[in-house]
Amino acid sequence: MSAENGTPDVHPAGSPGTPAGPRPEPIRFFGTTWVDHDGGYAARRVGVAVGSLAAAAAACLVLRIAYQGLRIAEVGGFVMLLMVVMFAVCSALAFGHTWEAFKRRPDPDRQRSLRGLLTVGFVGSLFAYFFRSLAEAPGEKLHREEYETARAQYAKRTSRRSGNPKKRRRS
Repeated sequence: MSAENGTPDVHPAGSPGTPAGPRPEPIRFFGTTWVDHDGGYAARRVGVAVGSLAAAAAACLVLRIAYQGLRIAEVGGFVMLLMVVMFAVCSALAFGHTWEAFKRRPDPDRQRSLRGLLTVGFVGSLFAYFFRSLAEAPGEKLHREEYETARAQYAKRTSRRSGNPKKRRRS
């Protein structure tokens, strides 16, 4: 699908090896292997799952070190509680937002306004990526629905235009 105007990209009919019609949109780390589950799709899913889980574990370690730094600084119980609650709430919200983004395209304005919250709750986003990659490529269901719809619309348009209109009989 073309990003500029939302219309399917169409390959010229004479191009060797490229089918006519809309092209699938690539997914990060997977390219277009999600269409036919080929080209190392299973290995990529395992790699994404392991990578996102390792990144989440490393992030939790960094947060633990930051927490210990605050304890050493003796900032007080209220600040410690506030920090823990802030990261927990932001991570939960980031998990939910990221999970929903795999099902439907997020609103760009809302995405822009939530940027800070998603940055603070990055651990939740990493866990959402991990859990989604256990079942499919993150975002695959959404991309597949859009691709199938575009292909059906393309097939419908091209089937109506078959034949030369000049050669039709007039009655």
